[in-house]
Amino acid sequence: MRNKPKPAPAPKSTKLKVAEPMELMTFLLAKMGGMSRNSIKSLLAHRQIMVNDKVTTQFNLPLQPNDLVTVNSGRGNIELNHPKLRILFEDAHLIVVEKREGLLTVSTTGDSDETTAFSILKTHVKKSSPANRIYVVHRLDRETSGVIMFAKSKDVQLTLQENWHRIVTRRIYVALVEGKVEKEQDTIVSWLSENEKSLKIHSSETDNGGQQAITHYRCVKSNDNFSLLEIELETGRKNQIRVHMQGIGHPIVGDKKYGANVSAIGRLGLHARLLAFYHPVTTEVVSFETPVPRNFLNIFH
Repeated sequence: MRNKPKPAPAPKSTKLKVAEPMELMTFLLAKMGGMSRNSIKSLLAHRQIMVNDKVTTQFNLPLQPNDLVTVNSGRGNIELNHPKLRILFEDAHLIVVEKREGLLTVSTTGDSDETTAFSILKTHVKKSSPANRIYVVHRLDRETSGVIMFAKSKDVQLTLQENWHRIVTRRIYVALVEGKVEKEQDTIVSWLSENEKSLKIHSSETDNGGQQAITHYRCVKSNDNFSLLEIELETGRKNQIRVHMQGIGHPIVGDKKYGANVSAIGRLGLHARLLAFYHPVTTEVVSFETPVPRNFLNIFH
């Protein structure tokens, strides 16, 4: 009978409490038993140092009394280099990333070899420790770019999913739509249901037993052919923004599924620009924002 392989040990970590205000480098030089400045810079570069559970690479980060500094002596939080995914924030509980268009959040077919945001991050966290895991919290459509977060434990995933509307304080998108919108700002309310055969979402202005969806929009700029809208979601239904834009006669550029006639920028004109929420463990409000894609703006020049 073959012996079962032993689970890989988690990286060893040293936790240090800060007693008085000072910069991180000064603190570590004093506390880490003769460790050189270059060794500390290497730990920082390899994302192996956390302050209050947040990864930092900043050697001159100011520390305050009672801050907790964690030094991982394993391989640490390896930097992620991927053309379709960029880490905005990582701590012991969450990873927040900016996803490029053309990348699925998670496989829709069950194909474990398919490259998705989930599979990229799963590989990323296992480089630090084979025991590490990633859990899906919410999704962005394949052709939608922008901010999305993942949990690092089942408990955090459940906390976020079960309390989503209380925890998430703001979700702002930008959408490039066809035509010049008549109203500078408006709120769209409808009931959405999914066709089981076509998998398209249908919208009804009256309650048809579907899910109520509420979208607020404001026009940022427009010309005779296009409008750039800032959109804030009150509910987060599947394809909500895409269906609502089609419903007001201004489909999202490049969205053939929901009525678009033109593909002026070579992609879907939808970007998740901002996500703000109460951190599920520390309870502090955190906010992550990305710039409006340049080709959304270039169309107005």
